[in-house]
Amino acid sequence: MKKDNAAISKASFRSRAKKDIRAHRTIYIMVIPVILFYVLFCYKPMYGLLMAFQNYSPSEGISGSEWVGMTHFIDFVKSSDFPRLIRNTLAVSICSLVFGFPAPIIFALLLNEVRQTKYKRVIMSFSYLPHFISLVVICGMIKTFVSRTGVITVVLSGLFGIPQEDLLSNPGFYLPIYTLSSIWQGMGWDAIIYIAALSGVDAALYEAATIDGAKKFQQMLHVTIPAILPTIIIMLILKIGQLLNVGYEKTLLLYNPVIYNRADIISTYVYRMAFEGQQWSYTTAIGLFNAVINFMLVVFANKISGALTETSLW
Repeated sequence: MKKDNAAISKASFRSRAKKDIRAHRTIYIMVIPVILFYVLFCYKPMYGLLMAFQNYSPSEGISGSEWVGMTHFIDFVKSSDFPRLIRNTLAVSICSLVFGFPAPIIFALLLNEVRQTKYKRVIMSFSYLPHFISLVVICGMIKTFVSRTGVITVVLSGLFGIPQEDLLSNPGFYLPIYTLSSIWQGMGWDAIIYIAALSGVDAALYEAATIDGAKKFQQMLHVTIPAILPTIIIMLILKIGQLLNVGYEKTLLLYNPVIYNRADIISTYVYRMAFEGQQWSYTTAIGLFNAVINFMLVVFANKISGALTETSLW
């Protein structure tokens, strides 16, 4: 009887699926390139993770290379570079989280208070522009601005008496430069999701708050922020999940031998060891180690969020 019910259920599912595909054929055709992208560039490359447990040899291939188990993971944790890489990566990530995460939220809240639609659109357009500028150009601009005769260096020297030197040659300035430039580059673009969330807040809530005597700042605290809090929590969970996933591109373009000890992070180390040292198995192990830690952080952050609030990813 159970088998008959299962067969009927499967047949019913197939029938509904066929009807849905016929009714929405165009949508299903449009989603095919997206599925192919993820299969070819996200799931298929996961086979290469086996290299982390091997002494990979290009001539032998993944299937024929020698298996070494957890050797590369142990070597990375025991290496003299491990404390420096973890320290630098966490420093960049935590600064980006503490200062970079609230920036688009604050920007969206302030922009929400602008009542002139024309000015609002102009501000939004200008805030998006840095996101579309090539990272190479962005880093070139940063180097020019903080050079010995750059405008930022000259202003800081005049206001605070900072020695007029190339700021990227001073290890103490690297982290603030990296963090502030990242905020400038991504704040407007990252604010889009919060602006969209703000557009869905019921206007009746503001009217009720005004009748109760709430001022603009009080309305923001008790109406606006609670309304977009689920969006903020979800974005925070995703951000925590990328805590160790700092991109190597910007770091490679900004750092130099003078600040190498402060600026070198896990991703740049992997890049250097893979392409200069040709240690493919070792670097694959580091990348897998990084991914596992990030996944654990997502699970932990999601569990904490679910326990403290009613919002979580699952």
